[in-house]
Amino acid sequence: MKPRNTDRKPFSESKVKGLAVEVWNNDINKALRKFKKKVQDDGILQELRDREHYVKPSAKRAKAKAAGIARWKKKQSKDGINETRLY
Repeated sequence: MKPRNTDRKPFSESKVKGLAVEVWNNDINKALRKFKKKVQDDGILQELRDREHYVKPSAKRAKAKAAGIARWKKKQSKDGINETRLY
């Protein structure tokens, strides 16, 4: 009789690192949709694009400021407040 190898542990969920999706009833399309949604929510692809090239800190600040201005203008137009100067 062979001795059992006791150093192997059964698969557990805690050992899974990163994003994981379970496939139920061989429905791969549904699992793929869930996985894509998790990847998008986690921002993995956006971070990859951001790290692809170096961006100077001044360019980051300028981009963030422009995004803030765009958000403010969008909020103003959504609220129906048109700030027109009559001078």
